[in-house]
Amino acid sequence: MSFDIIFRNARVLSSEGIHEADIAVKDGKVAGLGHFAQASAREELDVEGLLAMPGGIDTQVHFREPGLEHKEDLASGSLAALHGGITTFLEMPNTKPETTTPEALADKISRATGRSWVNFGFFFGATPHNAQRLAEYECLPGTPGIKVFMGSSTGDLLVATDDEVEAVLRHGVRRVAFHSEDEARNLDRKSLLSESPSAHEHPFLRDAESARLCTERLIRICESTGRPVHVLHISTADELPMLAEAKRRELPVTCEVTPQHLWFAAPDAYDRLGTKAQMNPPIRSEEHSAAIWQSLQDGLFDVFGSDHAPHTLEEKSKPYPSSPSGMPGVETMLPVLLTFAAQGRISYRTIAKMLCETPAAMYTMSGKGRIEAGYDADLTFVDPACNYVVDEASLHSKCGWSPYHGETLTGSVEMVYVHGNRAMESGQTLGTPVGRVVDFTSAGSH
Repeated sequence: MSFDIIFRNARVLSSEGIHEADIAVKDGKVAGLGHFAQASAREELDVEGLLAMPGGIDTQVHFREPGLEHKEDLASGSLAALHGGITTFLEMPNTKPETTTPEALADKISRATGRSWVNFGFFFGATPHNAQRLAEYECLPGTPGIKVFMGSSTGDLLVATDDEVEAVLRHGVRRVAFHSEDEARNLDRKSLLSESPSAHEHPFLRDAESARLCTERLIRICESTGRPVHVLHISTADELPMLAEAKRRELPVTCEVTPQHLWFAAPDAYDRLGTKAQMNPPIRSEEHSAAIWQSLQDGLFDVFGSDHAPHTLEEKSKPYPSSPSGMPGVETMLPVLLTFAAQGRISYRTIAKMLCETPAAMYTMSGKGRIEAGYDADLTFVDPACNYVVDEASLHSKCGWSPYHGETLTGSVEMVYVHGNRAMESGQTLGTPVGRVVDFTSAGSH
């Protein structure tokens, strides 16, 4: 039997655990796992000591193209993803123009083809004006489905009222991703800004009640429509019991946690980072962070997502509240999660489940999320014992900075394959971009 590549002595990671096997690759796909003593291959690599995991899937990034390419573009953002062990990204619709028409979606796919280092899909943005056609739009090639901003968005993308949200949920069947903050409350609280404002006020102005109120509304509309919903970047202790209760009642609700809501807490993050720590929903107090940690360990969350939302240093240096919200994170997400695993706070199995398997299943991605025969050979090899200090100058996002600059992490991304092509090794980019549009074949299943 002949293969293209055999990875010898791999420690293969899945949600079931770690098992030792050789990984055989042929024609860009995993051909088998086992011990191929008699097999030959054009290339054989001994990866003893490394963890072999499915390429990570980041289900929430903002790569800013088109319209905001001075912050990031599809080439630079996907390169950052590659170096972070992420082989598939799902990008959000708040670009310029917004991804709210079939033409805008097709334009993004065209822009990414031949330029993206990793695989890609693009969320379709819901508006009060396109709600009636979303059942059609959610099945377009290249999109995992619909994204809704109930708060904190620009232009036409805001879907703020219960009636507008219900109109979106009644058109289509796929899982809908939500930014859940209450727009009316956020607007009301702007008047509470102090005379000498600082980023420390951000979690006070966009308070926990804004998130709790919006998520409560969303769960109620989910129940009345039966439509699957996915709540992004949970930031409060207040939302956790209602999410747990919704799951106990078997409502079709899933939720995401970001590394930054686990790593950082107020006031320390704002003391050290100022507006660099500013994001929506905000980094909150240790009380909220501790509750999120407990819920993560209890199994409440379904996926990790980076919410990679870069802005330039010049933009972030503006005085609060003129400073924009958002921080880069696609390249540091997996290393931060590996650090949590090295600390014993989560298991490596949890990383495989929440960064690979569940995202692929939630969005019905063909061939993604597992190292098994027939799946795409999107492979990330990590050294779980490697300690290093994050240097933002060595990262690949166009924005040029990281909130993790100077932090010590344990667990490094050593080698990444995309469709069986070695794309990164030891920090070096190899070859040319070979990312492909993801096949969301099972449209309508959940």
